[in-house]
Amino acid sequence: MVRGSVWISLAYLLTPSFCLHRLENYKEDLRVKPLRDGRVSTTFSFLTVLEDAVPRHPTTLELPDEPQHYALFPLTLGQILREYAITELHLSLNAGKWNYDDWGHPPEVSVGTGAELWAWMGVNEVMTIDERWSGLRNALSGLFCASLGSLDSRRTTSPVVAFPLSGSTPPFAQHELRHASLASENVCTENLTPFLKLLPCKSRAGLAELLNPQKVFDADWHGMGVHVIWKEGTGVELKLTLQAVFNPVRTSTGKRRDWSLQSLFDRSIEQSCPVANYSSVTVVLPEEKNYQITPQPPVQVDGLAIYDLSSTSDFTIPTNIAMHWSNEHRFQYPMPPLPALTPLSVKRTLHGTTQTRGVLSISVTNNSPQEILAGYLEMIPTLLTLWMHTLKVEINSDTRSMTYSHKMLPLLIIVLRLGDLLSDLKYQPPSPQPNGHLSPSMLQAALTIPPKSTLKISVEVDKAFLKYTEHPPDAMRGWDLPGAVFFPLSKSANDTSSSYNWERIYTPTLLVDLPTPDFSMPYNVIILSCTLMTLIFGSIFNLLTRKWVVVEIKE
Repeated sequence: MVRGSVWISLAYLLTPSFCLHRLENYKEDLRVKPLRDGRVSTTFSFLTVLEDAVPRHPTTLELPDEPQHYALFPLTLGQILREYAITELHLSLNAGKWNYDDWGHPPEVSVGTGAELWAWMGVNEVMTIDERWSGLRNALSGLFCASLGSLDSRRTTSPVVAFPLSGSTPPFAQHELRHASLASENVCTENLTPFLKLLPCKSRAGLAELLNPQKVFDADWHGMGVHVIWKEGTGVELKLTLQAVFNPVRTSTGKRRDWSLQSLFDRSIEQSCPVANYSSVTVVLPEEKNYQITPQPPVQVDGLAIYDLSSTSDFTIPTNIAMHWSNEHRFQYPMPPLPALTPLSVKRTLHGTTQTRGVLSISVTNNSPQEILAGYLEMIPTLLTLWMHTLKVEINSDTRSMTYSHKMLPLLIIVLRLGDLLSDLKYQPPSPQPNGHLSPSMLQAALTIPPKSTLKISVEVDKAFLKYTEHPPDAMRGWDLPGAVFFPLSKSANDTSSSYNWERIYTPTLLVDLPTPDFSMPYNVIILSCTLMTLIFGSIFNLLTRKWVVVEIKE
């Protein structure tokens, strides 16, 4: 630890001061929030800012790029962004299901199960958007040791309404979006190791010292994210996040919800990161007052206990921040029903009695006392075929009749609902790609949900019949269907009340049971054939090579 700190300090001293203070700055923060079901939500945020930097102009891709000198910004990621002229990038790798009703909205909204990648790129005649998208996902796949190379045209869409630009829009070119997700992607230590290498202090100092893989991947839910945006007047911002939801009640011997940094991560913060402009630990204090937090927070504002761990602060390091309930001998789970912590509660199911047909159902409950206008997005791979004429809408178990107005465009069907519940419904069917594959279908709609009501949408689907060579090795398990996305909409450009202070919501993934051949049959045939061949060949071989003689035994 001492040797690592010496090297970090030397790098800080030998780097020109204008690079660190004028061109780049680095901040890190850990947010700890106790949840009502006894779990503890932790969110690490590492923010690096390249001041006054701008994305690369896409028309300069045919020319050699200008040399880039970074002090804190990770060089490996910066080279990828410059190579493909990426304006905005978002990558998330998550494992588990985020419980919106009990945990509320996550600090980082990208919590869809598996891998999700989307990027905004400027249009250019030198390299097409699809060529740069292919190079980007392959480069990130090698950088993070993930199966991002599988996000090909079979999983790529452009839902610009659901995933708008988070930063500023550069004026130099028209921009396009590419989005893809892989629900079956698993997150493990080989993804965390390159993630930590992107930090200025790696895992040797600062908050990243707490990231113990054995503890992080034992959490009930965990995920990591990489977000690159450009803000006019500020520069390029790189935000690395890692979220985890721990369950101290499950791991403690007394079934208590007491927690500490040492018990959650089995590590402590030994030293602060010397190149961090600001480093802090923020604890969200519970509403009940029967808890004790140690050490006493130096700053307490709006229900937040803030510990400044910067090298210039007076707070002592190492430290072990802890919270315990001394009067609580055993944690008692709250009795249901509990009010949902988000304005919307979403349930999504795929049911049916056969392997060829089924029904995809969505149930959306408005928990707020006012009307909510929400966007609904489905990105369906070619595993399922939606039959739009079977679409049904119910409100509080009352079926509403549908009125359609069709408008045919190239590879696009727009269906407008002339009513008060579902409108601006757009369905894009699968289209052939140059590589012979089919693109996924995309369904978008605007939902108007009355207060304290439940809106249900159902549509019949057909399941694909795949070739036996297209099935995965674990064919009997089924196929993962990516989750649906709900996002807030405004009735007008100046009206933000309809969003009711909520963020993008992901539904859990679904398992699709497709018609699957009996892959054990070839094995059985091979075993039977080999057995027969062995018996026949062995008998004939013995008759041809052995000589039967009578042996006289003398007494």
